[in-house]
Amino acid sequence: MEKAANILIVDDDEAIRSSLRRSLALEGYKASIATDGDEALRLVREQPPDLVVLDVMMPTLDGLEVCRRLRASDTELPIIMLTARDAVPDRVAGLENGADDYLVKPFAFEELLARIRVRLRRREAPDRHELLFADLRLDTAAREAQRGERVIALTTTEYELLRCFLEHPRRVLNRDLIYRRVWGYDFGSESKVIEVYVKYLRDKLEAGGEARLIHTVRGAGYVLKQGD
Repeated sequence: MEKAANILIVDDDEAIRSSLRRSLALEGYKASIATDGDEALRLVREQPPDLVVLDVMMPTLDGLEVCRRLRASDTELPIIMLTARDAVPDRVAGLENGADDYLVKPFAFEELLARIRVRLRRREAPDRHELLFADLRLDTAAREAQRGERVIALTTTEYELLRCFLEHPRRVLNRDLIYRRVWGYDFGSESKVIEVYVKYLRDKLEAGGEARLIHTVRGAGYVLKQGD
C-alpha cells in the first residue's frame, strides 16, 4: 500500500487548522498541525513532512521567517503559503523568502488541494538522465545543476523552471506555457511569479561571472540561448 503523504499545517487559527486537517484526511493524506512558527520548526526537525501549508500572519515568528528558516535547511521541501494579503508585493515577498506557491484567503479547499497535488508530484523521483545546453548541465536524478565545474543547488521550483527551459532550448516560451509546465496553473496577468523565479535562476547561473543564458524576449516571454 502506498504511504500517505504527510502535510504539516501551520496556522494560529484553530478553525482553519481543524478544517484543513479534516479535509486532507478525507482525501487520504496524513495531516499534522502546528499553532505557531516555533512549533512548526520543531515538528519539521523531528518528523520531516512531505509538504508544508504555512500561514503568513502569525504572532512572534511570522510565516515569512519560518519559510526562510525551512528553506535554508531544505531546498526541496514544498511550501505553500497562505496569506490574507492579495497585493502583488506581498505575494512576491512570500516567493522571495522561499515559498513554492501561495494562496490568498479566503480560498476554496479544492484549489489548495490541486496545488498540493501539483507540488507533491514535483517531488516524485525523476527519471535519471541529464539535460545539457552550452556549459550548463542539469542532473535530473540529483536535481542539481552545474555551470562548467561549479555546482548549483536549486529549490524545487527553480529546478522545474530550469528543466522547462532546458527541454525547450532556443525556443521562446510564453508565460502561459511556463505557468502550465512549472506550476500547473496560471497565477494571472498581474502576477510577478515568473519574473521572480527567472531572477533567482539568473542569479545562480551567473554567480561565477558566466554569460547569460536565460534571455527576456519583450512582449513574448523568455528563451534559453547563447548570446544576446
